[in-house]
Amino acid sequence: MASLPFVILASSSPRRQQLLRQMGAEFMAISPDIDEGPLAGEEPLALVERLALGKALAVSPGRDNGVVLGSDTIVVLDGDILNKPADPAEARRMLERLSGRTHMVLTGFALVELESGRRHVDHERTEVTFRTIDEEEIEQYVASGAPLDKAGAYGIQDDFGAVFIERIAGDYYTVVGLPLTKVYMALRRIASGK
Repeated sequence: MASLPFVILASSSPRRQQLLRQMGAEFMAISPDIDEGPLAGEEPLALVERLALGKALAVSPGRDNGVVLGSDTIVVLDGDILNKPADPAEARRMLERLSGRTHMVLTGFALVELESGRRHVDHERTEVTFRTIDEEEIEQYVASGAPLDKAGAYGIQDDFGAVFIERIAGDYYTVVGLPLTKVYMALRRIASGK
């Protein structure tokens, strides 16, 4: 396995931490404190890239070696951005909208090399199709609390949330919250000095 630079993950997400472990990266996680709301008229792609970079820059001060990784994931349906639901009622409404439909998941990521200050910002998109889900399933999933910390109110990796998904077109890990291959390859380039 290729050696990777030390990563400072600008996230408290256990899913992103697991993905970094999966790629063999040594890391520490720090939760960034930034406003994650969209700017007026901001397109979804611009939003995920801006927030990913903003998170990375928020935890960079006072650190002088390694690479800071920021990431942001959103769900887009009919041009509407579905972020993390504020409460169970909003989670229920989101799941009702996603039922039987195809939506887009966008994950932006930013790498900030602390020694050089160089930045790498990129994204990945994946289409996800839900089967039709009934009210009882929605109620059961919302009652579990799982949807409340996830964009679009579901997790593809959740035991029960996974059964809503009929198919995906694109990178599975983008839906989990970090486009694994793109991030890994970018970290390898940094490690090799390219």
